[in-house]
Amino acid sequence: MCEKCVSNQLHPTAPSRRSVVLFAASALGLMLADAANAKDTKTPPKPQNVLSPDAALKKLMEGNARYVNGISRRHDFKHEREALVGGQNPYAAVLSCADSRIAPEYAFDSARGDLFVCRVAGNFANDETVASMEYTVAVLGTPLILVLGHDNCGAVDATIKSLRDDKPLPGHIPSLVAAIAPSVKASAQQSGNALDNAIRQNVIDNIAKLKSAAPILNAAVEQNKLKVVGGLYRLATGKVELLS
Repeated sequence: MCEKCVSNQLHPTAPSRRSVVLFAASALGLMLADAANAKDTKTPPKPQNVLSPDAALKKLMEGNARYVNGISRRHDFKHEREALVGGQNPYAAVLSCADSRIAPEYAFDSARGDLFVCRVAGNFANDETVASMEYTVAVLGTPLILVLGHDNCGAVDATIKSLRDDKPLPGHIPSLVAAIAPSVKASAQQSGNALDNAIRQNVIDNIAKLKSAAPILNAAVEQNKLKVVGGLYRLATGKVELLS
């Protein structure tokens, strides 16, 4: 037997450089695919928050009922912090007034990681608020947005007075007036208390703005993945009354 034959028997045909590269590329592709699938199927930090829009609203209002009745739950914040280090999946988002008497996390007896809250005096949706809501819906999978007004809202009252007296307010406050003014004007001809009417109209108008915000929020609403609702927080009782 020749030397070449002996060599072939001892060392079977070695893979070519091209085949090695193709094999490595294929293996890498499989690894990346597995990683992507693992990410997609990763259990959310709070599985109990994976809800339909209607179920999320029910959970939110059940929490408010506990708060109103003085039977709020005791939350284990230590372990909740640990569980949420790697991510979040809130079951509801709240656009609330910045009024110190309104605290959505308390009002709905929620734990850490339950609510995605945006707060601004007058609870109106500016560009930054809309973007924040787009983030929580598109990235975090939040199925519910609540626009939360409250009685005796100082921002709405200041807007009414500024428009009535034609007197600009100091500093940057006119930016709040400009945002709330359309709702004040729209409710001006309604019967009843002017402040109450404007507060309610402001909530209604911002529900409409969020529901129609393209391309993310309006698509989620149309696909029944998102519900946008409004409510009024009553300072005397803590009860949140949903608007029909």
